[in-house]
Amino acid sequence: MRLHNLQPRPGARHRTKRLGCGESSGHGKTSGKGHKGQKARSGGSIRLGFEGGQMPLIRRLPKRGFNNAAFHKRYAIVNLNDLGQFKSGTTVNEQLLREMKLVRGNFDGIKILGDGELKHELKIEADKVSAGAREKIEKAGGAVTLREARRPVEASTGKDVDLVSTEAGADASQPKQVPAAKKRSTTKTPAKPKKTSRKS
Repeated sequence: MRLHNLQPRPGARHRTKRLGCGESSGHGKTSGKGHKGQKARSGGSIRLGFEGGQMPLIRRLPKRGFNNAAFHKRYAIVNLNDLGQFKSGTTVNEQLLREMKLVRGNFDGIKILGDGELKHELKIEADKVSAGAREKIEKAGGAVTLREARRPVEASTGKDVDLVSTEAGADASQPKQVPAAKKRSTTKTPAKPKKTSRKS
């Protein structure tokens, strides 16, 4: 194979369809768009699933069963080739990644993936790390620290809600004091005498 013998594969290149060049060209007049209608207009695109105003199929079908999409967690992805710009010995956390514009927006955590190579040691704090990324980081002399799961924040006080019961730290030997139920008195009150009407 030489430079003057190089050519594309058969069928890779073909003549472009020239539209609107007269009726004798085969693509004149309507230029392959048919007669009138929404699709014949310039910019007249129809979104996926649109059925001309008719109730679309996706809304006609019944929805049953459990869907996990509402509980899906979205992680910000950071690859090792993105971390090469940091100096050796740097502690890479979420705050630093945001300052460097490597992650942005709202997410549930940071996940480190092993795309690329790491040439110097870094201390990385993340929520998830792939096995390949962990191996490359430790091979370069760095360390990976997984962050603790974020606790839900109480809306009224703004403080973290402790998921562990507070009673667990209390002394288990002391029994819980249960308020005593009110005792009913057994003495009966004397019945009032009935008034009798005297007839004159």
